[in-house]
Amino acid sequence: MDFDPIHYGARADGVSDDAAAIQAAIDAAYLAGGGRVLLHPGTYRSSSLTLKSHVELHLENGSTLRAMDRLEAYFRPDQPKREGNVSSVGTPVTGKPSYVFLYAFDAEFASITGPGTIDGCGDAFVRRVSPYYVTGDFYPRPTLIYFENCRHLTFRDCVLCNVAFWTLHIGGCRDVLIDAIRILNPLDVANSDGIDVDHSRCVRIRDCHVECADDCICMKNTLGNHEYPHTKDVIVSGCTLISTSAALKIGTEGVDDFEDIQFSDCIIDSSNRGLSIQIRDAGNVRNVSFTNITIRTRRFAENWWGCAEPIAVTAVDRDKDTTGGSIRNIRFFNIDCEGENGAVFYAVPGRLSGIRMEQVRIALRRTSKWPIHRVDLRPGEGMDILEHPTVPLLTHEAENLTLREVTLLDFDGQPVSPQEF
Repeated sequence: MDFDPIHYGARADGVSDDAAAIQAAIDAAYLAGGGRVLLHPGTYRSSSLTLKSHVELHLENGSTLRAMDRLEAYFRPDQPKREGNVSSVGTPVTGKPSYVFLYAFDAEFASITGPGTIDGCGDAFVRRVSPYYVTGDFYPRPTLIYFENCRHLTFRDCVLCNVAFWTLHIGGCRDVLIDAIRILNPLDVANSDGIDVDHSRCVRIRDCHVECADDCICMKNTLGNHEYPHTKDVIVSGCTLISTSAALKIGTEGVDDFEDIQFSDCIIDSSNRGLSIQIRDAGNVRNVSFTNITIRTRRFAENWWGCAEPIAVTAVDRDKDTTGGSIRNIRFFNIDCEGENGAVFYAVPGRLSGIRMEQVRIALRRTSKWPIHRVDLRPGEGMDILEHPTVPLLTHEAENLTLREVTLLDFDGQPVSPQEF
């Protein structure tokens, strides 16, 4: 059964706040035992909305759901509004979001579908720092979609764009399908992650296109969602990705373990970093595979994480009070890399072992104007961007590293050997 927000008073004129009408349609569908809230072509401006069990929010082609440009419209629906300077409001990135546009808690069989667009109105919450970098005056800024402690979720076909912070964040969820969505964020807006899988299980991300500053698809175990089981049983496949940080990543927020995660059949282009595992907290990583992936990297401005490493696997302590976990049993198979830096495997002793690289090619190629001969080991105790001659494969304390049919080419196309840092 369809529920049309127009029948509840929505105007879809791009000016009025249609939140009350859209929420009324969602609530009516929920009370009816389930249904589809249908947004016809037009622009619906809205404050925060709460999606509920067995409700599908469907955006028709030509429809846009646009977030409001006032911060007070973004307080999480289950939290009281806070007073005071907005620069002091909000949890750290490791906590639960303080501002959310589309929110669900303890829902099941909820979905967001359709070829329409969800616009985060991110321009209202950021400022330009340089020609290459945009950030905000408070942190964190509004998250576009945050679903917590939900089950049997579907996100399909929609376009998510123009966010000032994380785009699609699932925390403590189980059985999630993210299928054929497009995330189109500016490549100069800090923290505009694409998809963040946080303390969630049985997640399938397939056939998506993501372009954003910061990470495209990232596995996390944040402190804010520490009450839920650790991230496990995740498949990412068939995606095309562009990032000014890392395209496919595990970490750095990792207070719990990551295990049984597969990345396959993806293309990464014009990114500041390709594949990344960063352990800085107590969580461990085990049983991860990267298969059939093409990676093309280039350096971006100094503001971004990474120095064009196609593969970066690091395990160090976050700070003097935090002992990081370990990385074990990681496989790279049929990976083709070209870019302005090589792969880096770096750890403190005893933290990194069982890395297998099979049918991997890493070729150095200069394409940007930015300085090279650097390795980015941030964040971490004593870690920084270090100057080092660029080589296709650089290792430090990587135990049981297996290389089979691995081709390493320098900038002149000549074969070279791996080097120890």
